[in-house]
Parts: sequence; structure tokens; C-alpha cells
Amino acid sequence: MSLTKQPLALVLVVVATLGLASCAHEDEFAKINTRLDQLDTKVQGAAQSADAANQAAQQANQSAQQANQRLDQIESRVQALETAPRRKPRG
Repeated sequence: MSLTKQPLALVLVVVATLGLASCAHEDEFAKINTRLDQLDTKVQGAAQSADAANQAAQQANQSAQQANQRLDQIESRVQALETAPRRKPRG
């Protein structure tokens, strides 16, 4: 090849390589975007599950607080009965 044709051939090779590379990049981007969409869906599902678990935990906490209040009431009654003077049996 002559010196004038050599740079032209090099430019053609570079252009062809870049064209193929851009196709490869588009495929890679499409795969990455698909993967990101899948991960986004999983994250949204996990966030919804976490919200549901948080609500269930709050309800359980309220139930536990109510149960503790009832136990406190019963405990005060039991203590009152234990400290009350003993009654003599009849007979």
C-alpha cells in the first residue's frame, strides 16, 4: 500500500471496529438495563415486605402493651389478696 492509502485503510478499520464496538455496547447496556429493572422489582418487593412486617410488629407491640397492662392490674389484685388479713374458717 502506498502512504496515502494506508491512513485511509486505518481509518476504515477504526470506523468498522467502533461500529462493532458500539453494537456490543448497546447489547451490554440492554442487558444491564434488564438486570437493573429486575433488581428494582426485587427491591420494591422487599420494601413492601418490610412495610408489612413493620405494621405487623407495631400491632404485636400494641397487643403486648395491652397484655402488660392487664397483667399489672391482675398483679395488684393478687398482691392485695396476699396481704389481706386471713379470714378464719367457719365451723
